[in-house]
Amino acid sequence: MAGKDASVLTISPDSPKRSSITTFGALVGSGFRRYTTYRQATIAGTFTNIVFGYLRCYVLLAVAASTLGGRPAGYDREQLATYVWLGQGLLSVIMLWAWSELAERIRTGDVAADLLRPVSPLTAYLAADLGRAGHAMLTRFIPPVVVGALCFPLHVPARWTTVPLFLLSVLLAVVVSFGCRYLVNATAYWLHDARGPILLWVLGAGVLGGLYFPLRLLPDWLAATLWLATPLPSILQTPLDVAAERDGPAMQAGLVGLQACWAVVLLTLAWIVQRRAERRLVVQGG
Repeated sequence: MAGKDASVLTISPDSPKRSSITTFGALVGSGFRRYTTYRQATIAGTFTNIVFGYLRCYVLLAVAASTLGGRPAGYDREQLATYVWLGQGLLSVIMLWAWSELAERIRTGDVAADLLRPVSPLTAYLAADLGRAGHAMLTRFIPPVVVGALCFPLHVPARWTTVPLFLLSVLLAVVVSFGCRYLVNATAYWLHDARGPILLWVLGAGVLGGLYFPLRLLPDWLAATLWLATPLPSILQTPLDVAAERDGPAMQAGLVGLQACWAVVLLTLAWIVQRRAERRLVVQGG
């Protein structure tokens, strides 16, 4: 365009792998920049998370005070406070709440344009979600943790491996959450209206993901079943347990490894569902 600086992403046949990485990185950056425009929503959401952080923290501390030994499910008071405040910070990073962009594009038929692009919808949405998570990590994660540290005694990691393992766990949690949300949205290919599955996802992810209470408070057999049979504990419970050092190093690594397995399974399943949907896609109204 005359008088304007325009750049276009191209894929060189000489180095397709490098070009794919460049394209994916550009999509991640685009997702990051997109959420930098929602400044008022970021401030309001952060304030809300801090308010609910106080409520949740005092409830769990009251549970600890009424428990014999003051260690419900093996958490001490500092670990419970850490669980709550890191959870409030990670809530927007991992994004448990409703995401219906794909379902809406399927309903309106706009997804047909996505299928004509050189980047598959699965790859494009994953890159954008990673960019969103990176922005939330900088703007929505840090303030609640700082407020929690100023008002409550938080658990300080005793092992240096906890910090990098926690960051890896958060990254895997974002991927697992994205895989679940993508599959829920993809039901619109067959149902044409995914509001029901999305509502079930919002309710189930909060309860079974460890948002409202640590899943370790449940009977051991039930908590183990949820961890092994569903990806939901890998979304929030695992990174919070890693940060609170609820378990030893071997158990921590095992939980993160389970997260990685769920991430691979969910992305593979999302790819299969997307391929099947493309074969039978009927664009409404056209």
